[in-house]
Amino acid sequence: MDIILKYFSRLTPEQVSRLNQLFPVYSEWNAKINVISRKDIDQLYEHHVLHSLAIAKFIRFTPGSKILDVGTGGGFPGIPLAILFPECRFHLVDSIGKKIRVVNEVVRALDLKNVTAEQIRAEQLKGKYDFVVSRAVTTLPEFVYWIRKNISSVQHNALPNGVIYLKGGNLDDEVRSFRKKAFVQKLSEYFEEEFFETKKLVHLPLQ
Repeated sequence: MDIILKYFSRLTPEQVSRLNQLFPVYSEWNAKINVISRKDIDQLYEHHVLHSLAIAKFIRFTPGSKILDVGTGGGFPGIPLAILFPECRFHLVDSIGKKIRVVNEVVRALDLKNVTAEQIRAEQLKGKYDFVVSRAVTTLPEFVYWIRKNISSVQHNALPNGVIYLKGGNLDDEVRSFRKKAFVQKLSEYFEEEFFETKKLVHLPLQ
């Protein structure tokens, strides 16, 4: 948890309390339903929570914004973002039911009123959202093909509506087809830990 406070020092007591609860709640549920690798659970805050919150370093969502988290797994990046942006609405989806069960249990344990979760494939989604966020569920062009229909044309934020994608490695091939529309941010410019050296955030406007 200290690593979160290192980079986010202006959290409310309620946000700190909820973030503190993440480790015991995920540890309990991960023992029953494996949504985070066993060796990775001890690195929950660095590898999952802080990684998710890179999006909060990139953008401060306007109150009332609607954010869709596709392929959320155990709730990342959606749950940490929902804690930081309590006045925004988050809908977390995954095609695997047991992962959504864990998400719902975490949401219930933390009493997060701004999160809903659903077992559904991205191609089947019909709602409209300001942003679609995700952590490397597929290649960026394929992801955009799935969710382009879900981007709202109504602008609420300083940045254009679209995709905010967390992924590692060389993304040149994946962003080439979008020409100069895609903005790539190195997470090593936000966080000094070695884990983030190859990690990136991509913002792709889709209006």
